[in-house]
Amino acid sequence: MKPDIKDCAPKANYSNWNAIDWKKAERSVKSLQRRIAKAIREGKHSKAKSLQWILTHSFHAKLWAVKRVTENKGKRTPGVDKIRWKTPSQKLLAAKSLVRKDYKALPLRRLYILKKNGKKRPLGIPTMKDRAFQALHLLALEPVSETLADKGSYGFRLLRSCHDALERCFIHLSRSDSATWILEGDIKGCFDNISHQWLIENIPMDKKILQQWLRAGFMENKQLFPTEQGTPQGGIISPTLANMTLDGLENMLDKAFGISIRPDGCRKNNKYKIHLIRYADDFIVTANNKEILENKVKPLIEEFLANRGLQLSQEKTKITHVTDGFDFLGQNIRMYAKNKLLMRPSKDSIKSVMGKLKGIIVKHRGSQAAVLIRNLNRVITGWANYHKHACSKRIFFNLDRILWRNIWNWARRRHNNLGYRKIVSLLFMTIGNRKWQFFGKFSNGKTILLRMFALFKIRRHKLIAGAVNPFDPRWDKYIHKRKLCRVLA
Repeated sequence: MKPDIKDCAPKANYSNWNAIDWKKAERSVKSLQRRIAKAIREGKHSKAKSLQWILTHSFHAKLWAVKRVTENKGKRTPGVDKIRWKTPSQKLLAAKSLVRKDYKALPLRRLYILKKNGKKRPLGIPTMKDRAFQALHLLALEPVSETLADKGSYGFRLLRSCHDALERCFIHLSRSDSATWILEGDIKGCFDNISHQWLIENIPMDKKILQQWLRAGFMENKQLFPTEQGTPQGGIISPTLANMTLDGLENMLDKAFGISIRPDGCRKNNKYKIHLIRYADDFIVTANNKEILENKVKPLIEEFLANRGLQLSQEKTKITHVTDGFDFLGQNIRMYAKNKLLMRPSKDSIKSVMGKLKGIIVKHRGSQAAVLIRNLNRVITGWANYHKHACSKRIFFNLDRILWRNIWNWARRRHNNLGYRKIVSLLFMTIGNRKWQFFGKFSNGKTILLRMFALFKIRRHKLIAGAVNPFDPRWDKYIHKRKLCRVLA
C-alpha cells in the first residue's frame, strides 16, 4: 500500500515548533488509527499492518510522539545519555530524527521506587529518543490493543479506570443469585517475567523495533546488564504490551465453560457465574462454587500464563468467600447480612492516607498554616475523589475527626506561646454549621481552607460499556455523552 500524501506530512513544511497546527496533526493521526481499528475488526490484518507502517512513518505522528514525551510527568527525567528536549528547536529536530533506519535503542537507566510493603520496585528509564519511538509505535499499536482487548480489562486502557473495574465487581456480586466465591489472582513479577519470544511472535508491530527495546539491557552503577525477559516498568509502551499479553484470558475461560456473549454484551449459559475482572496484572475471577475455581479455573489460568512465561504467586493467590470479604484496588468488598454488598476503603488504604497526612504535618511543623493546608489538600482531594464512589461516608467522618486532632496538636505546638482562645481566633473560623474550619493565609492575603473528607459527596460510578472503542466512530456519541455527564456531575 502506498502512503497517502495527506497522512505523511513532509518535514519541509515545518520549520517552527510553535507554529505547528496540532489540530491538523491530531486529525491526521486519528484518521489512520481509526482505519487500523476498522481493518482489525474486519479481520484484514495485512491491511492493518500496512496502515501501521504508514502511521509510524508519518511526520504528524512523529510530532505527536515528541509532544507527548516532552509534556508528560517524566519529561524532566533523562535516560542514560542525560539528554532532555527542552527548546522548540530541539523538539523539532527530535521529530525529524525518528527514523527507523539504523535505529538502535540505548540501555535503560535503572531506578528504584519504594513499594507499600517496604520493598523496592525497579524502574527502567529509556532515553528521550527511545521514549519518543515508543510513543510513536504506541499510536499504531493502541487501535489494535483496544479492538482486541478483553471486555473485563480496565487497567492502562483509554476511557477506563479503577472505578469501572470496581463497579463491575459490584454488579456481579451484589445480587441474591450472584457468585459467592472469588479467586484473587496475583501474577508473580508480571512485568519482569513476560517471555520475549511470546511478545515477538504475538505483538502486531514492527519486530525489529520491538526487539531493540526488549534486548536493550539496563545500566546500574555504570555496569551494563542484559534483559532476557520481561518488559521494563517505566517505558511508555510497557503497560500496553503487558495488557496484550494477558488479553485472551477472558475468552479462554468463556470457551472452557461454554459461555457465549449475546449482542447486548450479556453472558449466556453461564451456570457457574464465571466473570473475570482485571486491572493490569491484578484480577479476580468469580464463581458460585469453590471447587470450580480451585480445580478448573485456577489450572486453566496457570496454563495460560505459563505459555507467556508467567506464573501465579502461590502465596498471594487465594480463594475467598464473599462474606469473608476481599481487598481489590484499594477497596474492601464484602457481603453482609441480608445480601447487602458493601464496598469501602480498605484498612491498608485508610492506614496509608493517614500515614501520608501525619507525615505532612510532621514535615511542616514549623511552616505557616497556609503552606500546611495546601499540601494536606492535595492528598485529601486525591484520596476522597477516588473513594467517593464507595460506601465511604462514615469513614470520611472518622478521618476528619482524626485529622482534626492532629491539626489541633500541630497548632498548639506551632503557637505554644499563645493561649487557647488566641489559637482558635488565629487559625479557625465558622462557616455555616462548621465552627472549627481550619484556615490559613498566604503572604499575598489569599485565604485557603482545609478540605474535609465529609464534604465530598458519595456518588455511584456508572460502568462504561464493555465494547466501547475510542477508535470506532460508532461510539463517538456515547463517549461524548459520557464525558459531558462527568463534567456536569
